[in-house]
Amino acid sequence: MAVAEPRRFDLRGVKVYEFRDASHLIDYADARKGILVAVNAEKIAHSTPQTRNIINSNIAYCDGIGAVKAARQKGADVSKIAGCELWLKIIDRFHASKSFYIIGGKPEVNAATVAKLRQQYPGINIAGCRDGYLKTPADRQALIDDVVAKKPDVVFVAMGSPVQEILMADMFSRHKAVYQGLGGSFDVYTGTVARAPKWWLDHNLEFAYRLIKQPKRWKRNLCYIPFAWWLLWKKF
Repeated sequence: MAVAEPRRFDLRGVKVYEFRDASHLIDYADARKGILVAVNAEKIAHSTPQTRNIINSNIAYCDGIGAVKAARQKGADVSKIAGCELWLKIIDRFHASKSFYIIGGKPEVNAATVAKLRQQYPGINIAGCRDGYLKTPADRQALIDDVVAKKPDVVFVAMGSPVQEILMADMFSRHKAVYQGLGGSFDVYTGTVARAPKWWLDHNLEFAYRLIKQPKRWKRNLCYIPFAWWLLWKKF
C-alpha cells in the first residue's frame, strides 16, 4: 500500500513527522523501513547537535503531550503516540507474518519479555534476543553481526537514548528493517516497573506520576519550565 510522505515540523531544531495516529506511523515505517524515534519535551529541551542529527535522520514521532502541543502550534495534525504502546501495536499487526529481534533490558527482563511474547502470541517468530548489557566492543559487534545474519523484519531496542539510536543506526546501515527504540518499555511490559494509572495518562500527567515515583528525576524535569515558556509564548 502506497503511503504519502507526511509533512515534517521543526520544533526548535528537532524535526517530527506528522502522524495522525499509530496506524499511520506503522503504515509509513512498514513501507519504507527505518528507525522510529520517540520525541517528547525532554528530548527537545535537552537536544544537542548529536541527538538532533540522530532524530532528524530518522522517523521521529510525538511521544509526549508537550511535543504534540508544540507541533500543533505549527499546524500539524498529530496525536500522541506512546512508544511503550506502539511496539505492541506493531506486534499485534505483524506477529503472524514478520520476524522480530528483542534487544535490551536486564538479562532476566529480556528473557521474561520473550517468554511473555511467546505466550501472548503463539507461533511468533522471534529470530533472536539479547539483553542490553554490552560490556565490550566485541559484544556489540557480535550483536550487530547476529542481527545481520538473522535478518529480522523488526528490531526492538530498549537501552535508553541516545545509546539505542546509535546502535540502531549501526545495525540499519547493514540490515534494512523497522527499528524502534523503547527505553524502559520491557520493564513496563513484564511488570517490573508500573506505568502510570489511567487517570494520570488521561490527564497527560504521566511525567508527574513518574516524578513522584522516582524523585531523583527532578533535575531532568526542570526542562519542563523553559518548555512551558516556549509553548506559552509560541516560540516553536
